[in-house]
Amino acid sequence: MTIGIGLIGAGWIGEEHVSRLTNVITGARVTAVSDIDLDRAAKVAAIAGARVIDSPEKLIDDAEVDAVVITSWGPVHAEQVLACIAAGKPVFCEKPLTTDAADGLRILEAEQAHGSRLVQVGFMRRYDAGYRQMKQIIDAGGVGAPLMAHCAHRNPSVPESYHSGMATLDTAVHEVDALRWLLDDEFVSVQVVKPRSTSKRFEHLTDPQIVLLETAAGARIDVEVFVNCQYGYDIQCEVVGETGTVRLPDPATPVVRGAAQAGFAVVQDFPSRFAAAFDVELQEWTDSLNSDRALAGPSAWDGYAATVVTNAAVRALESGQIVPIELTERPAFYA
Repeated sequence: MTIGIGLIGAGWIGEEHVSRLTNVITGARVTAVSDIDLDRAAKVAAIAGARVIDSPEKLIDDAEVDAVVITSWGPVHAEQVLACIAAGKPVFCEKPLTTDAADGLRILEAEQAHGSRLVQVGFMRRYDAGYRQMKQIIDAGGVGAPLMAHCAHRNPSVPESYHSGMATLDTAVHEVDALRWLLDDEFVSVQVVKPRSTSKRFEHLTDPQIVLLETAAGARIDVEVFVNCQYGYDIQCEVVGETGTVRLPDPATPVVRGAAQAGFAVVQDFPSRFAAAFDVELQEWTDSLNSDRALAGPSAWDGYAATVVTNAAVRALESGQIVPIELTERPAFYA
């Protein structure tokens, strides 16, 4: 069976996903593409020999679209996801699921009313081999009860349009989801500390930032977000437990020795670092649709929880205070 995929949002990540679904993923075919820029939509649709549809609503309702991939602008995700649920069509939505927690609750209510999971959120780190190995070790009790986690999310640079709130909304959101998943725990408070700013930033930007999180079980997590580090795209994660530690491995790459030095190249961008994770993510999603298995990837609850945490982090950045994180009670539907 081949699933007909409609894609909404033909920007960079949309183009990447169309190429991936066409050239890498089995069991799926991109049948339609929609974007506010019809010329851009036509360029991306040509990769898959797909049709251009001039509105998200028409694409969702199209008879050749069995499932939808949303890679549009974050603030419009909620309405597009809700339209997919209303049509009874599975939807893979890149993060954020919503930019407002109230919209996340609307999605939770709509999906529960439908009666089965339709929504998966694109938190690709859960599909990275290193993170999955860490998860297995923690779940098996290999380091004992988790007490702390130390994380770093570094980019070589960011464009001038990047603002201080994006450090959590767009960047550390990946750590937020990954740590919720690794520790199987929810966050209850957040604080943002501002170290000395780098001279390499645009003046309007607070960079770096340190995001301090506390879980319901009392574990403490620090996330360094440094988006103008200059040297590369560097993702680090270490969980400290009662009996040991487990650390995310660096990407496999040759060590070169010569000229009195030994070292390896640092990855320069996130597509290179997580390309394999994107492949696994979309393949497993497609396999679930083709086998009628329940979706097992990040859920609408995960998307809602991440939005609540990152919105609280923005308030913490602005206020300098420790901000409580208040989630609604988790429905049994998402247990």
